[in-house]
Amino acid sequence: MTSFISRLFGAKPAAEAGWITGEELAPCLAEALVIDVRGPGEFTGPLGHIEGARNIPLDRFAAETEALLAHDGPIVLVCHTDRRSSAAAAHLRAAGGKDVAVLRGGMVGWRGEGR
Repeated sequence: MTSFISRLFGAKPAAEAGWITGEELAPCLAEALVIDVRGPGEFTGPLGHIEGARNIPLDRFAAETEALLAHDGPIVLVCHTDRRSSAAAAHLRAAGGKDVAVLRGGMVGWRGEGR
């Protein structure tokens, strides 16, 4: 797990955006908590979702902050592209989250890579 966190976050300060590509995330899915911040219709819609991802829509995200911060391990946030997940990541970091990353390109990028 430590090598995953080092690879994912390097020496970046907690306030700086952490990004991860689909190529980097795919082999590490079992080690990360993947949170999809799209609405339920998008989560189950044509783009689908990453296997094992948990759906917490952005409009309900703040209510889950405490539970997410209690998670022992990296958290990767996903949305359609990466705008909503970036906002969710900024919220978690402001609340004290350190091991937080955003999937670059979101589900559009994930599917575009053939995943």
